[in-house]
Formats: sequence, C-alpha cells, structure tokens
Amino acid sequence: MIKMKKIEKIYGTGTAKVEALRGIDLDIKKNEFFGLIGPSGSGKSTLMNIIGCLDVPTSGEYYFEEKDIKSFNHNQLAEIRNEKIGFVFQNFNLLPYATTFENVEIPMIFKGARAKERKARTMELLDAVGLAGRAHHKPSELSGGEMQRVAIARALANNPSLILADEPTGNLDTKSGDEILAIFENLWKQGHTLVVITHNPNISKRAQKVVKLKDGSIENNNR
Repeated sequence: MIKMKKIEKIYGTGTAKVEALRGIDLDIKKNEFFGLIGPSGSGKSTLMNIIGCLDVPTSGEYYFEEKDIKSFNHNQLAEIRNEKIGFVFQNFNLLPYATTFENVEIPMIFKGARAKERKARTMELLDAVGLAGRAHHKPSELSGGEMQRVAIARALANNPSLILADEPTGNLDTKSGDEILAIFENLWKQGHTLVVITHNPNISKRAQKVVKLKDGSIENNNR
C-alpha cells in the first residue's frame, strides 16, 4: 500500500536548515497493523504528515497504492485525503459546535454522498463504536474516550483504505485508552490498514510491525 524510498524533509535554509527526515525507506502492506514509535523530535509527526498527504517530501519517492504522490497537485492530494485516508488525532479535532452525528457525517458531505446514504452510514458507524445513543450530543457533552470514538467513526466515514492515527490514546485515561486500542485491533481484524504513531507501548505490542524513529532516521525494525 505504501512504499517510501530515501524520503527526506528539510525545513529552512543555510544555518537555519533542519533535517526532519533523513533517507527514510518504508514499506507498509495492505491490511497491516503498523506502529511508528520514537521520542519527541524524532520526525514522527513529519513522517505522518507525508504519509497522510498533508505535506510532501523535499526529496525521495512516495507511492500510495502504486501512485506517485510527488507528481500530484493540491486538489489530487486533497482527494486522496478525503477518500483514501481516515485521520484520528490525539486532540480529536471535532467541531465543537456540531453534534456527534454531524461530525461523523462531514467527510461524506465533502464527498458528495446523498443525505439518505449519509444518515444510514453515520448511524451504522456510531452504532459500531457504541455511540448510537449519543448522536445528538456535542463534544462538550462527551468524555475523552467518547470523543475519540467519534473521531474513529468519522475516520471510517468514506471507507478509507488507510487509517492514520497520531497518538490516539495520548489524552485518555488507561481504561479509555484500552477501549480505543480494542476498537483499532478490531478494525485491523476486519481488514483495515492501520498506521499508528505513538508513545504507548501497548499499541506497539499489538502491532504486526513496529519501526522506531530517532533524529529523523529509522533506528530499528522490531518485527
């Protein structure tokens, strides 16, 4: 699904130049549960942004489903993000003024799905994450674990081929974090491809493959 060759990302120039990524080679297979770990400043977020087509590398090759991402324009990258990738963030990134239902429905609106299809799919997803009874609540009325489950449902809205999660349990207590981990593991067993960027050792223990970043380079490949 994902192939990266000699990916580099450089910010700034001259004495202010920062090498965020240095020669990254990466292969992520379809239906794989992939963990990406490393300390703060190791390049995890930069790599996540490139994997998620939120940013492009300074040099190197990136192929997503055998398509050369470097040749894509802004509109094509936006299309991939909306239709092919589901994002789950540490801070949930829910719209505070929108209900649970509306937050999950948004990606389908952007895709142009019909209202009847959106409603059915939204309720299907909310039921899958155990929140069908909270469809009309706003984020301020939900717990952290519930907000992250809404974010996961939203990530699944357009049935993406890749789910990309950045520290999905970082703002949760242990019990809520374990519940989110169980949902991710179940999604993987259903055939989804997962890439999880994390400090949480429980996620890295469950992943099929774990790569550690240090100072912008891959330090090791655990399995």
